[in-house]
This record gives sequence, C-alpha cells and structure tokens, in this order.
Amino acid sequence: MQKTFRPKDDQPLAGDSRQISQTNISETELAKREGILEERERLLAEKLKSVDEKLEQLEKVRKDLVAKLEKSSGMKAEEAQKILLENVEKDLASEISKKIKEAEEQIKLEADEKAKEILADAMLHGVTNYVAEFTTSQVKLPDEEMKGRIIGKEGRNVRAFEAVTGVDVLMDETPGVLIVSSFDPVRREIAKISLERLMQDGRIQPQRIEEIVDITRADIEKIMFDAGEDLCHQVGVYNLPKELVSLIGRFKYRYSYGQNMIQHTLEETRIGIALAKTLGANANIVRLGCLLHDIGKVADIEDEGTHVEKGVAIAKKFELPEEVINCIAEHHEDKPFSGVESIICYIADAISGARPGARREDVEDYIKRIADIEKIALSYEGVDKAFAVSAGREVRVIVFPDKISDDELPKLTHDITEQIGKEVMVPGQVKVTAIREVRSIDFTTAF
Repeated sequence: MQKTFRPKDDQPLAGDSRQISQTNISETELAKREGILEERERLLAEKLKSVDEKLEQLEKVRKDLVAKLEKSSGMKAEEAQKILLENVEKDLASEISKKIKEAEEQIKLEADEKAKEILADAMLHGVTNYVAEFTTSQVKLPDEEMKGRIIGKEGRNVRAFEAVTGVDVLMDETPGVLIVSSFDPVRREIAKISLERLMQDGRIQPQRIEEIVDITRADIEKIMFDAGEDLCHQVGVYNLPKELVSLIGRFKYRYSYGQNMIQHTLEETRIGIALAKTLGANANIVRLGCLLHDIGKVADIEDEGTHVEKGVAIAKKFELPEEVINCIAEHHEDKPFSGVESIICYIADAISGARPGARREDVEDYIKRIADIEKIALSYEGVDKAFAVSAGREVRVIVFPDKISDDELPKLTHDITEQIGKEVMVPGQVKVTAIREVRSIDFTTAF
C-alpha cells in the first residue's frame, strides 16, 4: 500500500509558493500605508498647531484694534455695542411701525366689513311689522239714538262710564262714531270693548256699566297675560313669575313713538340674541335683558322715576341676575356699560328703534318739545343761552359768569331738570349741563 506524505501545519506544501509570495506582499503594502497615515497625522497636527497660532495672533490683533478704538472713541466696547444696537433698533422701529400701521388699517377695514355683516344678519333676524300709535279709539254706533242713551239723563251714564274707566268720551259731529280718548292704551281698550258690549246688551245705566267694565277689565288682563306668555315663548324665555309675565303682556297695548312695544321687544330680542351668538357673549343674559329693557314703561304711573329707574326697581323686586339688571339700567347709556351684554342690548334697541318705518313722531311735536325745553332753561335768571341737543335728551345751558357763581350752578341745573321733568314729555332722561366760562382779555401797548 502506497503511503501519502502529509506535512506538518507549519510546513507548506511545495505547490504553495504563490501563497507565500502574496502574504509577503500584503504585509509590505500594509506597512507602507501605515507609514503614509503616520505622515499625514504628523502634517495635520502641524497644520492644526499653525491654525491655533494664527487664531491666537488674530485674537491679539482684534484686542489691539478694540483697545485702539476704545482709546480713540473714548468709550468701552460694551457701550459701543449698546449704541450700535440702539441705532439698529431705531432703523427697524420705523419699518416695524409701518408694518403695524398697515396691519391695523387692514384689520380695521376687515372689522368694519365684518361688523356690517353681523349687524345686517342680526337685523334680518328681527324684522317685524310696523304698528302705528293712537291716543284715541273710535267706537261705531248702530244709530244716532244710541249716542243719547250712552249720555243718559243729564249725562249720568257718560259720567259714570268716564269715572269707572278713567277715559274721556268725546261726542263730536261725526255721525255714527264715538271717540274714546286716553293716553293709557289699556284703559282705552277696556273702555272701547266695554262700550261695544254695553250697546249689544242694551242696558246702559250706571250699575250695568260698572259690571261690564269689571268683566272687560278681567278679560283684558287675561288677554295681556296670554300676550306676555306668547312673547316670552317666542324669544325662548320660560318660568318667569306670573306677575312679571302680566307686566310684559301690557306691551300689547303700549306704544312708543308709534312702535308697538310687543313688536319692538320681539324685534330687539331677536337682534340681540343673534348678535350675542355671533360675538360669543352670554345669549341668555342678552335674551332676558332685551325682553325686560322697557318693562319700566308699563309700571304703575304713580311710581316715580324714569322708565329705566322703574325697570331696575322691578328687576330687583323679582331678584333677577345682576347682569340683567345692568342691561336694563344701561340701555339708554344712563350708566357706563358694565359688560358686553349691556352693549349688545343697547345696540339692539337702537337698531330696532332707529330703522326706517319703526317709529313715528310728528315734526311739529318734535319742534315744540325742543322749543319748550330751551324756553324753560332760558326762563331762569342768569342764563345766557340754552341749546337742546340729542333730540331733546340733553340741554346745554350757558350762564353769565358775573351773575351765576360756581356754587350756584348745581342748584340751577337741578331746578331746570325738575321743571323739564314736570312740564315736558320726553322719552328717557334729560341731561342738563350748565357751562360757566370766565375769559380774561388784554392787549399790548403800541409804541
């Protein structure tokens, strides 16, 4: 058997000479590359050292320059830096202000357009019909004989009727018509319906008149309560005290410059709610504030104060929220606005009352009211001029400074206010402003 020779592990075969050569070459190449890398590292270290030295030299030069600048300018580097920054800020301030102004103008333009859209949309929500105001009511008579029966013997029937109803019955020359006159629309309506029922009943005498008027008054109270409840439900207000709902129902027969109060209140409340929702205000406060803003107009006539003051008293009586009371107190700017809800109520009231066709007032009555206010102010001694402004809601009185002293001004304004309140019918309050001006004039001497 032929044996095969196997070399030891450290003894290559005769045929592996090429492998030995390649190993020697690889080691030589690695050594060469290592040398190149070492040389590069050395050169890099030298360059870094050179850069550091140059940086140190540059820093030294910078410090020398700063020192020379500080010496020549007479200020420290920090001071110079501060001045430089201030100059830069001044240069930028002009540009910044310009940009801010442009932005503000753009915002105002967009805000005006947005405000118009909001108000137009709110007014669209509150459009109601126009109802004219009258201070007299006509009652049709079946015949002329009925007029004599209503007057009664020696006028006893008509006197009893006027005493019970609190109205004036006018017998003019118009055939087949009787005129019932009263500034209180509720009394006038009770009187009108009572007369119609008396004529149907045929028994016209003092005792029967009292019975019919009492029945009619109860019916009218029921009608007003239903009207108040219906108004509350239309604007989304529920669970108010019945006494307050009855007061709201009086709006049905109440007018302000030709505008029926039910329609005005419904219109204003709808506008106010739309504005509140758009502006993110408290819609419930606005809802109740608009509903009750004129509640003082249907309070008892005997109560003292303006309709605003009466309305506030009623709201406090029923323990309404403070924000609602503020809406009532501030809807004619008698007090500064306490919140956005009060402003919305004021705006909604102005929109409803000022829109074309909403209210009516004779030009003659308006001119007479203005003239009466100025006449009252001028009637006081020491008053030089008087001007009624803001549709008679304000009077500006100019006094003679040598006749009225500063101490006497408060009494003068109080007296004028009291007399205007008693003698002139003005919606809301009248503000009296007395002006006392002292001037001293002198001239230089000409040479």
